[in-house]
Amino acid sequence: MTTTHPAPASPGPNPGPNASTPSTPPSPAAAPPARYRVTPTRVLRSEWHKLRSLRSSWITVVSAIVMVLGVGLIMGGTYTSGGGDSDVDTVVLTLYGSMLGQLCLVVLGILMTAGEYATGMIRSSLTAVPARLPVLWAKAAVFATTVFTVMFATALVTFAAAQAFLHDTDQAASLTDPGILGALAGNATALTLMGLLALGLGALLRSVPGAIGAFIGGVMILPEILGMLPYEAVERAIRYFPTQAAGALGSATPIPGTISPGPALLALSLWAGTTLAAAALTLDRRDV
Repeated sequence: MTTTHPAPASPGPNPGPNASTPSTPPSPAAAPPARYRVTPTRVLRSEWHKLRSLRSSWITVVSAIVMVLGVGLIMGGTYTSGGGDSDVDTVVLTLYGSMLGQLCLVVLGILMTAGEYATGMIRSSLTAVPARLPVLWAKAAVFATTVFTVMFATALVTFAAAQAFLHDTDQAASLTDPGILGALAGNATALTLMGLLALGLGALLRSVPGAIGAFIGGVMILPEILGMLPYEAVERAIRYFPTQAAGALGSATPIPGTISPGPALLALSLWAGTTLAAAALTLDRRDV
């Protein structure tokens, strides 16, 4: 009787030294270290460093302060009771220079956005922050905080300095008088919102001359032209335009032919917000 043994299993082909072994699938990319992540705080800090490191920022802000303070001192020092300005609101009288200071802040707002397109710096900003929109919001936040703080302090100093000349006239007033402090804060708020409107125009048009021209033509000149039309509906609508709404915010007493401070603040905020929203849409959808 013979016993049958199973044949030994074939070892199969030798894979050889150069054969590749199955590799494990690559793991998802690890999150960048915390020190390299883009956060809102870091974007804000970056925009703040840009603002305070540029010479143009200092020139425009200091120019606005000098305009407001200088004109306020001139108005206070040359005022006489019973003159042609006796019916003008006290805050409006002392802050006449805000109209000139506003132009400086408008230029600053435009330079913060359109100026980066002119120099090419916007490419670096958007490369560092690929989401894009946080850059615009950070610029607006830094601008608004800086301008309101500086211009409110300037308004307080200007009012106090002008009252040193006006204390014995019919324009004598105090910060504790009804409406005075609110009008000073309203003046700073109006300057801030007008600057934000200009900042949005700069981001929307991406051109410094174009944005300045659009602001002067559309915000400052157009309402004056429309005011010549003999239509009551147009006259009522003009009261909600940016320049007219800004004027209503900076007065301690109601100005004839203007809206009250509440609707004025809402109207001016809508103008600035709409412009920034249009700029955000353009920034998100258009190439740099």
